[in-house]
Amino acid sequence: MKAAVYYENGDPGVLSYEEVPDPNCHPKGVVIRVEAVSIEGGDTLNRWRGALVTRPHVVGYQAAGEIVEVGVEVTNLRVGQKVATTGAFGSHAELRAVPARTAWPIPEGFDPKLASVIPVAFGTADDCLFEFGRLKAGETVLVQAGASGVGIAAIQLAKRAGARVLATASSDERLERLKTYGLDEGINYRTSDVVESVMRLTNRKGVDLVVDSVGGSTLQGSILSLAYRGRVSMVGAAGREPMTVDVSSMMGGNRSLSGVFLGAEITTDRVHNNIQRLIDEAARGEFEVVIDRTFPLSQAAEAHAYIESRQAVGRVLLIP
Repeated sequence: MKAAVYYENGDPGVLSYEEVPDPNCHPKGVVIRVEAVSIEGGDTLNRWRGALVTRPHVVGYQAAGEIVEVGVEVTNLRVGQKVATTGAFGSHAELRAVPARTAWPIPEGFDPKLASVIPVAFGTADDCLFEFGRLKAGETVLVQAGASGVGIAAIQLAKRAGARVLATASSDERLERLKTYGLDEGINYRTSDVVESVMRLTNRKGVDLVVDSVGGSTLQGSILSLAYRGRVSMVGAAGREPMTVDVSSMMGGNRSLSGVFLGAEITTDRVHNNIQRLIDEAARGEFEVVIDRTFPLSQAAEAHAYIESRQAVGRVLLIP
Protein backbone atom coordinates (compact mmCIF):
# COMPACT_ATOMS: atom_id res chain seq x y z
CA MET A 1 0.00 0.00 0.00
CA LYS A 2 0.97 3.65 -0.30
CA ALA A 3 1.38 5.76 2.82
CA ALA A 4 2.72 9.10 4.02
CA VAL A 5 5.71 8.19 6.19
CA TYR A 6 8.71 9.69 7.94
CA TYR A 7 11.98 8.41 9.38
CA GLU A 8 12.68 11.23 11.83
CA ASN A 9 10.75 13.92 13.66
CA GLY A 10 10.60 17.39 12.24
CA ASP A 11 8.66 19.90 10.20
CA PRO A 12 6.20 18.80 7.48
CA GLY A 13 9.10 18.30 5.07
CA VAL A 14 10.02 15.02 6.78
CA LEU A 15 6.91 13.39 5.25
CA SER A 16 7.32 11.35 2.07
CA TYR A 17 4.93 9.21 0.02
CA GLU A 18 6.13 5.62 -0.23
CA GLU A 19 5.17 1.99 -0.68
CA VAL A 20 5.01 0.13 2.65
CA PRO A 21 3.75 -3.32 3.70
CA ASP A 22 0.01 -3.80 4.16
CA PRO A 23 -1.10 -3.95 7.83
CA ASN A 24 -2.03 -7.26 9.44
CA CYS A 25 -5.50 -7.86 10.85
CA HIS A 26 -5.54 -8.63 14.59
CA PRO A 27 -8.01 -11.34 15.71
CA LYS A 28 -9.89 -8.61 17.60
CA GLY A 29 -9.53 -5.97 14.90
CA VAL A 30 -10.43 -4.91 11.40
CA VAL A 31 -8.60 -3.56 8.37
CA ILE A 32 -10.19 -0.76 6.37
CA ARG A 33 -9.54 0.65 2.93
CA VAL A 34 -9.18 4.31 3.83
CA GLU A 35 -11.47 6.79 2.09
CA ALA A 36 -10.65 9.87 4.18
CA VAL A 37 -8.05 10.79 6.80
CA SER A 38 -8.98 13.54 9.26
CA ILE A 39 -5.67 15.17 10.25
CA GLU A 40 -5.71 15.84 13.98
CA GLY A 41 -3.68 18.37 15.89
CA GLY A 42 -2.06 15.44 17.66
CA ASP A 43 -0.90 14.11 14.29
CA THR A 44 1.17 17.23 13.66
CA LEU A 45 2.49 17.16 17.23
CA ASN A 46 3.51 13.51 16.90
CA ARG A 47 5.27 14.22 13.60
CA TRP A 48 7.12 17.05 15.28
CA ARG A 49 8.26 15.28 18.46
CA GLY A 50 6.37 12.00 19.08
CA ALA A 51 7.82 8.51 19.27
CA LEU A 52 8.39 6.61 16.02
CA VAL A 53 6.59 3.40 16.95
CA THR A 54 7.30 1.95 13.50
CA ARG A 55 10.04 2.68 10.97
CA PRO A 56 9.19 4.17 8.59
CA HIS A 57 6.43 5.64 10.73
CA VAL A 58 2.84 6.16 9.56
CA VAL A 59 1.35 8.84 11.76
CA GLY A 60 -2.31 9.53 12.37
CA TYR A 61 -5.20 8.96 14.75
CA GLN A 62 -8.30 9.06 12.62
CA ALA A 63 -9.68 7.77 9.31
CA ALA A 64 -12.87 6.39 7.79
CA GLY A 65 -13.39 3.82 5.09
CA GLU A 66 -14.68 0.39 4.14
CA ILE A 67 -13.84 -2.77 6.07
CA VAL A 68 -11.89 -5.21 3.89
CA GLU A 69 -10.90 -7.73 6.57
CA VAL A 70 -12.38 -8.74 9.92
CA GLY A 71 -10.55 -10.54 12.74
CA VAL A 72 -11.72 -14.02 13.67
CA GLU A 73 -12.94 -12.87 17.09
CA VAL A 74 -14.98 -9.92 15.78
CA THR A 75 -18.72 -10.51 15.54
CA ASN A 76 -20.24 -7.02 15.41
CA LEU A 77 -18.62 -5.75 12.19
CA ARG A 78 -18.52 -7.14 8.65
CA VAL A 79 -16.58 -6.81 5.41
CA GLY A 80 -18.07 -4.07 3.24
CA GLN A 81 -19.29 -1.98 6.16
CA LYS A 82 -18.28 1.70 6.32
CA VAL A 83 -16.73 2.77 9.62
CA ALA A 84 -14.99 5.69 11.28
CA THR A 85 -11.87 4.61 13.15
CA THR A 86 -9.26 5.79 15.62
CA GLY A 87 -5.89 4.39 16.60
CA ALA A 88 -2.58 5.46 18.07
CA PHE A 89 -1.04 5.77 14.59
CA GLY A 90 -1.45 4.56 11.03
CA SER A 91 -4.18 6.76 9.53
CA HIS A 92 -2.05 8.36 6.78
CA ALA A 93 -2.24 5.32 4.51
CA GLU A 94 -4.37 3.49 1.95
CA LEU A 95 -5.09 0.71 4.48
CA ARG A 96 -5.15 0.74 8.26
CA ALA A 97 -5.67 -1.85 10.99
CA VAL A 98 -7.48 -0.90 14.20
CA PRO A 99 -9.13 -2.67 17.13
CA ALA A 100 -12.80 -3.36 16.46
CA ARG A 101 -13.56 -1.41 19.64
CA THR A 102 -12.37 1.80 17.97
CA ALA A 103 -14.39 1.38 14.77
CA TRP A 104 -17.85 2.94 14.63
CA PRO A 105 -20.42 2.05 11.94
CA ILE A 106 -21.37 4.93 9.66
CA PRO A 107 -25.11 5.24 9.01
CA GLU A 108 -26.26 4.45 5.49
CA GLY A 109 -25.96 7.49 3.25
CA PHE A 110 -23.67 9.51 5.54
CA ASP A 111 -20.48 10.68 3.83
CA PRO A 112 -17.40 8.86 5.22
CA LYS A 113 -15.41 12.09 4.78
CA LEU A 114 -17.66 13.78 7.31
CA ALA A 115 -17.73 10.74 9.60
CA SER A 116 -13.92 10.64 9.63
CA VAL A 117 -13.85 13.92 11.57
CA ILE A 118 -16.21 13.01 14.39
CA PRO A 119 -14.64 10.55 16.88
CA VAL A 120 -11.69 12.60 18.11
CA ALA A 121 -12.88 16.17 17.49
CA PHE A 122 -16.49 15.84 18.62
CA GLY A 123 -15.78 13.15 21.22
CA THR A 124 -13.13 15.38 22.79
CA ALA A 125 -15.30 18.50 22.67
CA ASP A 126 -18.21 16.65 24.26
CA ASP A 127 -16.02 15.37 27.11
CA CYS A 128 -14.51 18.82 27.68
CA LEU A 129 -17.93 20.42 27.89
CA PHE A 130 -20.02 17.88 29.74
CA GLU A 131 -18.15 14.96 31.32
CA PHE A 132 -15.34 17.08 32.77
CA GLY A 133 -16.61 20.65 32.22
CA ARG A 134 -20.07 20.01 33.76
CA LEU A 135 -21.63 22.60 31.46
CA LYS A 136 -25.18 23.71 32.22
CA ALA A 137 -27.65 25.72 30.17
CA GLY A 138 -27.28 29.45 30.73
CA GLU A 139 -23.54 29.33 31.44
CA THR A 140 -20.86 31.06 29.38
CA VAL A 141 -18.11 29.14 27.62
CA LEU A 142 -14.82 30.35 26.15
CA VAL A 143 -13.42 28.12 23.40
CA GLN A 144 -9.73 28.72 22.74
CA ALA A 145 -8.75 28.10 19.07
CA GLY A 146 -12.36 28.20 18.00
CA ALA A 147 -11.59 27.52 14.33
CA SER A 148 -9.95 24.17 15.06
CA GLY A 149 -11.78 20.87 14.70
CA VAL A 150 -12.31 20.56 18.45
CA GLY A 151 -13.14 24.27 18.62
CA ILE A 152 -15.91 24.18 16.02
CA ALA A 153 -17.32 21.04 17.62
CA ALA A 154 -17.28 22.68 21.06
CA ILE A 155 -18.98 25.83 19.77
CA GLN A 156 -21.83 23.85 18.23
CA LEU A 157 -22.32 21.45 21.14
CA ALA A 158 -22.18 24.24 23.74
CA LYS A 159 -24.66 26.40 21.83
CA ARG A 160 -27.00 23.43 21.43
CA ALA A 161 -26.85 22.93 25.21
CA GLY A 162 -28.02 26.49 25.84
CA ALA A 163 -24.71 28.19 26.63
CA ARG A 164 -23.43 31.59 25.59
CA VAL A 165 -20.30 30.96 23.50
CA LEU A 166 -17.15 33.06 23.21
CA ALA A 167 -14.15 31.92 21.15
CA THR A 168 -10.69 33.02 20.12
CA ALA A 169 -9.11 32.84 16.67
CA SER A 170 -6.21 34.41 14.77
CA SER A 171 -8.22 36.72 12.50
CA ASP A 172 -11.51 38.60 12.29
CA GLU A 173 -12.33 36.67 9.12
CA ARG A 174 -12.11 33.33 10.90
CA LEU A 175 -14.21 34.62 13.78
CA GLU A 176 -16.87 35.85 11.38
CA ARG A 177 -17.13 32.38 9.85
CA LEU A 178 -17.58 30.84 13.29
CA LYS A 179 -20.80 32.79 13.84
CA THR A 180 -22.46 30.36 11.44
CA TYR A 181 -21.89 27.58 13.99
CA GLY A 182 -23.22 29.39 17.06
CA LEU A 183 -20.48 31.80 18.15
CA ASP A 184 -21.89 34.74 20.11
CA GLU A 185 -18.71 36.81 20.59
CA GLY A 186 -15.29 36.43 18.99
CA ILE A 187 -11.87 37.53 20.24
CA ASN A 188 -8.96 38.04 17.85
CA TYR A 189 -6.03 37.00 20.03
CA ARG A 190 -3.53 38.70 17.72
CA THR A 191 -5.06 42.15 18.15
CA SER A 192 -6.77 41.94 21.56
CA ASP A 193 -5.88 40.85 25.06
CA VAL A 194 -7.99 37.75 25.63
CA VAL A 195 -8.50 38.14 29.40
CA GLU A 196 -9.42 41.81 29.10
CA SER A 197 -11.83 41.00 26.27
CA VAL A 198 -13.48 38.21 28.26
CA MET A 199 -13.99 40.48 31.25
CA ARG A 200 -15.44 43.22 29.06
CA LEU A 201 -17.84 40.79 27.37
CA THR A 202 -18.98 39.29 30.69
CA ASN A 203 -19.32 42.50 32.69
CA ARG A 204 -16.22 41.54 34.73
CA LYS A 205 -17.73 38.23 35.81
CA GLY A 206 -15.62 35.89 33.67
CA VAL A 207 -16.70 32.66 31.99
CA ASP A 208 -17.97 29.50 33.63
CA LEU A 209 -15.95 27.13 31.46
CA VAL A 210 -12.95 27.29 29.12
CA VAL A 211 -12.12 24.62 26.56
CA ASP A 212 -8.36 25.03 25.98
CA SER A 213 -6.63 22.96 23.32
CA VAL A 214 -3.69 25.35 23.04
CA GLY A 215 -1.93 25.15 26.40
CA GLY A 216 1.36 26.95 27.01
CA SER A 217 0.97 30.62 27.90
CA THR A 218 -2.63 30.51 26.66
CA LEU A 219 -3.56 28.25 29.58
CA GLN A 220 -2.76 30.97 32.12
CA GLY A 221 -5.07 33.31 30.24
CA SER A 222 -7.78 30.66 30.35
CA ILE A 223 -7.49 30.43 34.14
CA LEU A 224 -7.57 34.21 34.53
CA SER A 225 -10.72 34.35 32.35
CA LEU A 226 -12.73 32.23 34.78
CA ALA A 227 -15.65 33.32 36.90
CA TYR A 228 -16.05 32.25 40.51
CA ARG A 229 -16.04 28.44 40.58
CA GLY A 230 -15.16 28.41 36.88
CA ARG A 231 -13.60 25.37 35.23
CA VAL A 232 -10.94 24.82 32.56
CA SER A 233 -10.89 21.68 30.43
CA MET A 234 -7.30 21.51 29.18
CA VAL A 235 -7.09 19.19 26.22
CA GLY A 236 -3.98 19.84 24.20
CA ALA A 237 -0.72 21.58 23.51
CA ALA A 238 -1.31 23.02 20.05
CA GLY A 239 0.74 26.08 20.98
CA ARG A 240 3.82 23.85 21.50
CA GLU A 241 4.94 25.90 24.48
CA PRO A 242 5.84 24.65 27.97
CA MET A 243 2.88 24.26 30.33
CA THR A 244 3.73 26.93 32.90
CA VAL A 245 0.84 28.23 35.00
CA ASP A 246 0.46 29.93 38.37
CA VAL A 247 -1.95 27.56 40.06
CA SER A 248 -2.29 29.95 43.02
CA SER A 249 -4.38 32.14 40.70
CA MET A 250 -7.08 29.47 40.91
CA MET A 251 -7.48 29.44 44.68
CA GLY A 252 -9.20 32.74 45.38
CA GLY A 253 -12.07 31.97 43.04
CA ASN A 254 -12.37 28.26 43.90
CA ARG A 255 -11.58 27.50 40.28
CA SER A 256 -10.64 24.09 38.87
CA LEU A 257 -8.46 22.74 36.07
CA SER A 258 -9.06 19.31 34.51
CA GLY A 259 -6.82 17.58 32.03
CA VAL A 260 -8.82 15.79 29.34
CA PHE A 261 -7.50 12.95 27.18
CA LEU A 262 -10.15 11.07 25.22
CA GLY A 263 -7.74 8.25 24.43
CA ALA A 264 -7.53 7.23 28.09
CA GLU A 265 -11.18 6.13 28.03
CA ILE A 266 -11.89 5.58 24.36
CA THR A 267 -12.46 1.83 24.75
CA THR A 268 -14.90 2.26 27.64
CA ASP A 269 -18.60 1.79 27.06
CA ARG A 270 -19.22 5.43 27.96
CA VAL A 271 -16.94 6.92 25.32
CA HIS A 272 -17.59 4.27 22.68
CA ASN A 273 -21.36 4.79 22.94
CA ASN A 274 -20.97 8.57 23.11
CA ILE A 275 -19.00 8.68 19.86
CA GLN A 276 -21.57 6.48 18.12
CA ARG A 277 -24.29 8.85 19.32
CA LEU A 278 -22.40 11.83 17.89
CA ILE A 279 -21.92 10.10 14.53
CA ASP A 280 -25.63 9.25 14.39
CA GLU A 281 -26.59 12.83 15.31
CA ALA A 282 -24.34 14.24 12.59
CA ALA A 283 -25.90 11.86 10.07
CA ARG A 284 -29.32 13.25 11.05
CA GLY A 285 -28.06 16.79 10.47
CA GLU A 286 -28.19 17.86 14.13
CA PHE A 287 -24.85 19.66 13.79
CA GLU A 288 -22.40 20.42 10.99
CA VAL A 289 -19.05 18.79 10.34
CA VAL A 290 -16.79 21.46 8.85
CA ILE A 291 -14.12 20.49 6.32
CA ASP A 292 -11.81 23.30 5.27
CA ARG A 293 -9.79 21.58 2.52
CA THR A 294 -8.86 18.19 1.17
CA PHE A 295 -5.45 17.10 -0.12
CA PRO A 296 -4.37 13.89 -1.87
CA LEU A 297 -2.57 11.51 0.49
CA SER A 298 0.53 12.05 -1.65
CA GLN A 299 0.50 15.70 -0.51
CA ALA A 300 0.48 14.99 3.23
CA ALA A 301 3.46 17.32 3.74
CA GLU A 302 1.58 20.20 2.12
CA ALA A 303 -1.52 19.41 4.19
CA HIS A 304 0.43 19.45 7.46
CA ALA A 305 2.09 22.74 6.48
CA TYR A 306 -1.31 24.24 5.68
CA ILE A 307 -2.67 23.23 9.09
CA GLU A 308 0.35 24.75 10.82
CA SER A 309 -0.16 28.02 8.93
CA ARG A 310 -3.35 28.47 11.02
CA GLN A 311 -5.49 29.34 8.03
CA ALA A 312 -7.96 26.47 8.28
CA VAL A 313 -11.47 26.70 9.67
CA GLY A 314 -12.42 23.12 10.54
CA ARG A 315 -10.64 19.92 9.62
CA VAL A 316 -8.22 19.22 6.79
CA LEU A 317 -8.56 15.82 5.12
CA LEU A 318 -6.27 13.53 3.15
CA ILE A 319 -7.83 11.43 0.41
CA PRO A 320 -5.92 8.28 -0.70
